Amino acid sequence: MTNRVVLIGHPVAHSFSGGMQQAAFDALGIDARYELWDRRPLDLADAVAELRGDDFLGANITIPHKEHVVPLVDKLTEEAQAIGAVNVIARDGKRLIGHNTDVAGFKSALDKLVGRQKMPRYAVVLGAGGAARAVVYALITDGFQRVVVFNRHLHRAEGMVRHFGKSASHMDLRAMPWHESVLEAELLKTKLLVNASSIGLVTNETPIPAELLPPDLMVMDLVYNPSQSQLLKDAAAARCTVMNGEHMLLQQGARSFELWTGKPAPLDVMQAELDRAREQGLRQMPVDTGSTAVPPVDLAADPPAPRG
Repeated sequence: MTNRVVLIGHPVAHSFSGGMQQAAFDALGIDARYELWDRRPLDLADAVAELRGDDFLGANITIPHKEHVVPLVDKLTEEAQAIGAVNVIARDGKRLIGHNTDVAGFKSALDKLVGRQKMPRYAVVLGAGGAARAVVYALITDGFQRVVVFNRHLHRAEGMVRHFGKSASHMDLRAMPWHESVLEAELLKTKLLVNASSIGLVTNETPIPAELLPPDLMVMDLVYNPSQSQLLKDAAAARCTVMNGEHMLLQQGARSFELWTGKPAPLDVMQAELDRAREQGLRQMPVDTGSTAVPPVDLAADPPAPRG
């Protein structure tokens, strides 16, 4: 019986996860197929219920479902519970266990971005979805002293700040309104900017006007695509140090693979597939939209967090 792993999100056609994970399965001779499931929020519970079938190893969860999937699994790891978001579901017998590998993936990417420089202690984070929660939790547990969160819908950022109230009691964690003057003032104070919103995921939009980016900023955009995001192009032109979301994708994906298979992930194979996708374009994998047509999602209306 061929095992199955799925990516559940809305949209999913942009994802590099399918090719990367399928290459890893094939390289280790694992009889498994990675599928892309485009499911609206209304259909999420049914999609998760399907994972209880004996042929499933588990799933990746991406926008906009990372928070909404939490009550649908049987158990959360301690980290997923603390974050309030799940990006990986793995089977434990008949039970579905919710994990979060985004934190480890982000920390690895942040270490690579900072390099030999001193780790900053003040960050600006854009977004308030599942990926932003993982980023903020990583910054909290890495000893950051001040983190400011911006989201176009302020109440979502404020809700995330309240969620982390106890774990962030040692630091200044706050939500601020998404106004250019406020953004500009905070960017002048910080050394690290992380875009964990989906702005730029499927368009060439940028969350920050180029003129607001000061030089010498470290800018990480969790969006990954074959061509650099507009935010990173503008940041590079402003003499900032930049990184896209590919390294985070690789690292969180490797941990996902290990949870499903119990085997060490072939990182070199997975990286080679990401390199191929970046240079030659996304490998077109079939997208399962379920039994009904899936309308396009307006990513700019309430920017959820990318990944997957």
